[in-house]
Amino acid sequence: MTFTRDHLRRLAQGRILVVGDVMLDHFIWGHVRRISPEAPVPIVEVTREEFYPGGAANVARNISPFSPNTHLMGRVGNDMAADKLRALLTEDKVDPAPLLVHPTLPTISKARVSARQQQIVRVDREKLLPLTEAELVEVEQRLRDLAPRLDAIILEDYGKGFMTEQLMQLVAKIAAEHNLIVTVDPSPRNPLPWAGVSLVKPNRLEAFAAAGLEDHLLPEAPLENKELLEVGRILLAKWNVASILVTLGEQGMMLFERGQPPHHIPTRAREVFDVSGAGDTAIALLTLALATGHSLREAAEISNHASGIVVGKLGTATLTPDELLAAFSSQ
Repeated sequence: MTFTRDHLRRLAQGRILVVGDVMLDHFIWGHVRRISPEAPVPIVEVTREEFYPGGAANVARNISPFSPNTHLMGRVGNDMAADKLRALLTEDKVDPAPLLVHPTLPTISKARVSARQQQIVRVDREKLLPLTEAELVEVEQRLRDLAPRLDAIILEDYGKGFMTEQLMQLVAKIAAEHNLIVTVDPSPRNPLPWAGVSLVKPNRLEAFAAAGLEDHLLPEAPLENKELLEVGRILLAKWNVASILVTLGEQGMMLFERGQPPHHIPTRAREVFDVSGAGDTAIALLTLALATGHSLREAAEISNHASGIVVGKLGTATLTPDELLAAFSSQ
């Protein structure tokens, strides 16, 4: 497909709410010169550290460069990590107002300590509890307030407790009342029935796991891979959804639509440095494109180009509208 500044102007009209497990990513880099006298562990002399929105917050952060109407709903604690996350979201022009605050749970955070391009340790702060009935009532109120000002909702599940079957059903009900698109980035740790949503976007590992099949990594091309084709058939029936987009890493994406033959989209990545966050970029741009009137195949193509840019960057990266425009121009 061709992609021009007119497409970018269309994307800018999209109004998206991301719902899911929000996190704060903390990256610490330094040098190791000696081993601690207190224990046989390296001493890291910190030279640089950065914070980024993580989890569902990173999905919202991928949308905001393209649309000023990006909202985020999840659960944070009453702590400094939540304050930092809100400040980062505001800086990235993401609306943090829909976030719920839990009085005792910590904001989920992940600190990664690296030296000489090697991660030494990761420190997680999290306590996983499902949403309470009171929180579901609060979610419903906020969803109903926002729904008239939305085009689409992304359900971003990292298996951290926020995404429950009751929440999914609530979102699907309100979305149906307002004719909103609902897309899902699922977690294999939290299998849910996704009937009522518009599209589910698992990666290859998640798709095979959800279908209950083993991936033998057959050498055939995706459209000739009988195992992959069977996965698509099973998941369309199991989840009872109209379409499924399976991301395949270096093999691109495979689109399964009810009543249509499978459609393969080759990868647009030129070099792969870091695949972290590529799935967030894929669901973000896919949903934004669908929300602004692009066809499903057009949206998948836009999503594929966007992911191809992000995997060529290090860390939890995003992309700019100009980068996406350049990627299409160079194809």
